[in-house]
Amino acid sequence: MRYLPLKPLFDYRPFSWEEDNWPDFQMNSGINVYVDEKETEVTVEAPVPGLEPTDVKVTYHDGMLHIYGTVSEKDEDRKKGKVIKKWEMTSSVDYVTSLPRPIDAKSVEAKVKNGVITIKAKVAEESKPKEIEVKVG
Repeated sequence: MRYLPLKPLFDYRPFSWEEDNWPDFQMNSGINVYVDEKETEVTVEAPVPGLEPTDVKVTYHDGMLHIYGTVSEKDEDRKKGKVIKKWEMTSSVDYVTSLPRPIDAKSVEAKVKNGVITIKAKVAEESKPKEIEVKVG
């Protein structure tokens, strides 16, 4: 990734997508996608810290896997009707990834353990490698 500093605040030129002096931003979201050696199963792992299995939603549509969820915690202490401490925290995740092979949507299983969601699905039969018999012409 190359680094170029952002424009200074006093540069009031209008923004243009054609300018080549903006930095390239890339983020690694921590999501991992694997296909097993036999090309029979796709596995996706993604961090979902603080979220319970009921807080996480997973959808699959047109080759795209979407993992998302939100959890909120609140705490408030009152003394003689006055708030003396108030605390709120919201944690959310939102991952979208394409899968390297088409999958059988009926075979998808998702489990959350130790703050990581693991999604496994079988590769669709039509996308598995097929050996073609070669005949003498």
